[in-house]
Amino acid sequence: MKDKIHPQLHDVNVHCACGNEFVTRSTKKELRVEVCAACHPFFTGKQKLMDTAGRVEKFNRKYAKKEVAVAAVEAAPEEVAVEATTEANQ
Repeated sequence: MKDKIHPQLHDVNVHCACGNEFVTRSTKKELRVEVCAACHPFFTGKQKLMDTAGRVEKFNRKYAKKEVAVAAVEAAPEEVAVEATTEANQ
């Protein structure tokens, strides 16, 4: 590798907006971040499902109808078979 072309790495204190501080290495002297692993919702487990314009309810309503229809179709062959046997016996 060539000499004097690589940036110098420094031990740096990283300051988060939540107040968390940790040490890492960087070419900059100081880092300030808005979100870190201690306060980010994905890493803390506090992430919530954002329902935009009732999409989850719309999905549930749409597929709830299909489940009722499927149950009716599954029950229908039994009723048809019962009716066919009663008509054959008469």
